[in-house]
Amino acid sequence: MLLFLARSFMYLCFMRILIVAATEIEIAAARDHYTKNASVNLNIDFLVTGIGMTATAYSLTKRLASRKYDLAINAGVAGSFRPEISLGDVVNVVSDSFADVGAEDGDKFLSAFDLNLQSKDGFPFWNGKIKNDHAEKFSGLRHLKSVKAITVNKVHGNPENIQKVFVKFHPDIETMEGAAFFYVCAMERIQFLQLRAISNRVELRNRGEWKMDLAIKNLATALHLFLNQLVK
Repeated sequence: MLLFLARSFMYLCFMRILIVAATEIEIAAARDHYTKNASVNLNIDFLVTGIGMTATAYSLTKRLASRKYDLAINAGVAGSFRPEISLGDVVNVVSDSFADVGAEDGDKFLSAFDLNLQSKDGFPFWNGKIKNDHAEKFSGLRHLKSVKAITVNKVHGNPENIQKVFVKFHPDIETMEGAAFFYVCAMERIQFLQLRAISNRVELRNRGEWKMDLAIKNLATALHLFLNQLVK
């Protein structure tokens, strides 16, 4: 038992962590904090991939090919489909889906799974989603809402299309990178998390109502609290 506890302590104290974001602004505060207050107990790298699934998959795969990590965290902002998730809330993504990979059939959208081009349960998918088995095992995240996400190349801003994607996927939030990040991490067998701060509603585009500054501030705070919990 003592040996197990000692090994667990050593693992937590020397974890290699990669924090991944699409843009510098989403992680600038966290990067600045850990650059100025480097912890001897955490080895943290930051990776800015660029926007979208392709950039995320390429940059993340390239980094993981050159360095090993114990945990990767995708941090960024997101749009919320649900009114009970407030602007500024930070959420913990437990599953993600590629929501625009497929074909149109008249007014309907058929996913790659609907078209039988891919198995709904072929690794790393489960019922068409990529689930994160690590998302709820960290005690430092239990205060955050657990959500289901979709990932899209084109964020939704048309009421009719918003309703269609909501009926098909029942998402809580949407991003442009999350499912690609999940996919790469799952395939590389690395522990992963996705923390997102809600900057806007998924609705007819209305930048005047967005809370980007609040979302980024709250995201940085959530990252600090979680990382500090890891070494306590």
